[in-house]
Amino acid sequence: MNMSKKHALIMVACCLVPIVALAAIFLFKIPVSSVIYFGIVLLCPVLHLLMMGNMMKHGDSAHDHAGHEMHHTAPSQLAAGEKKD
Repeated sequence: MNMSKKHALIMVACCLVPIVALAAIFLFKIPVSSVIYFGIVLLCPVLHLLMMGNMMKHGDSAHDHAGHEMHHTAPSQLAAGEKKD
């Protein structure tokens, strides 16, 4: 599974967890305190921050790898009409 599909699945799961929890509370009329409601609402940004932290960790390694490959390009491989800085 490539990274974009995996990211999409994680993002959908992180968004659905709080929504399903709130829906279950309202549909099944589960008695809960307001602390639980705030916890579920705060779950959205917390999961988002965790997901973004994970993506930044994977994104840095891919960026470093791509940047590292750029240094291996020989000056003779410049495109036609391109100047060397």
